Amino acid sequence: MKKELIKVVEIPDEVEIKREDDILIVKGPLGENKKKIGIGKLIFEIGEKEIKIGHKKATKKEKKRINTIVAHIKNMIKGVKEKHEYKLKICSSHFPINVNVENGKVVIKNFLGEKNDREAEIPEGVEVEIKGQEIIVSSTNKELAGQAAANLERATKIRGKDRRIFQDGIYITHKGGKEI
Repeated sequence: MKKELIKVVEIPDEVEIKREDDILIVKGPLGENKKKIGIGKLIFEIGEKEIKIGHKKATKKEKKRINTIVAHIKNMIKGVKEKHEYKLKICSSHFPINVNVENGKVVIKNFLGEKNDREAEIPEGVEVEIKGQEIIVSSTNKELAGQAAANLERATKIRGKDRRIFQDGIYITHKGGKEI
């Protein structure tokens, strides 16, 4: 059944939002986020204190698109106000693991006693901080912070050994303030 559907997103005082074609730019105290958003035939109005996104005769397809765009905008606003943060833990039971940040990469040395170093790519705009056995990944862009954390986990994936015995690696423990 087609019906009118309009969602409203509040814009905080310290955040500025503008649109250039299909690119949405959100500026705040911690930086800026840019994202290409396919608006299509949706109503998209940026006011002083709110953004209206909707459709006059919305079906399920338009409702999904509206809700996705609203979620992206809320994540972008949250990112420029307070950074998205992931916490990872370095676990080693067999060999001590050395982790360093070098030239946009995280280098993992002595993983399971291997002679070759393992590397994890860190996307541009992501900050990585190592405190003892904890790694903190933060960024204004939620997708980039999540990708950096996933790259760290994937770099220490164990193949060809029993995972119940070889539990060494880097694992996500906190994601967006929630413990996993």
